[in-house]
Amino acid sequence: MAADHGEPGILKLNTEIERLEKELAEQTNLAEERLEQLKYLQAEFDNFRKWSEKEKGSVITHANENLIKDLLVILDDFEQSLPSLEDEKNQKGVRMVYQKMVKILADYGLEPIECIGKKSDPHFHEVVCRKQCTDEPGTIVEEIGKGYCLKSKVIRPSKVMVAETISEEKGEKNGEREDNRD
Repeated sequence: MAADHGEPGILKLNTEIERLEKELAEQTNLAEERLEQLKYLQAEFDNFRKWSEKEKGSVITHANENLIKDLLVILDDFEQSLPSLEDEKNQKGVRMVYQKMVKILADYGLEPIECIGKKSDPHFHEVVCRKQCTDEPGTIVEEIGKGYCLKSKVIRPSKVMVAETISEEKGEKNGEREDNRD
């Protein structure tokens, strides 16, 4: 009797095993797909987080840049007023306030553009006039207006005077006219 029920029972078990193996394969594939989707979403979220932090930093930097540009006007006023103060006591006080302001702005990344004796660079300098002298042409001989960089970005170029070659020729090029009257 056990033999009669054995073969159909084995077939039934084999069929059930095949069905379960097929279902297991489908569920494994589904789990792998979900894992890939999860990895993709996690990477997408990380990219969004990085972009969001960068954007936040950009907004802060832009706000700081605008504020610092506005404060540069006051810094210029300090620089201009210091030499004109006659009372040494007042000059020391104003100089202390000026130095504190310079330090605070430097802590935010503000740096003056050094220019005297350097070659003129349109990224950092705005040439406002030229001076005929013996220095190499294009060399900055005088700073007319101080320029500044904020974290390596020029927020105000230096206004400068550059050297121009002295020409030995007479004529309109040097502002002189040749007089051909005899």
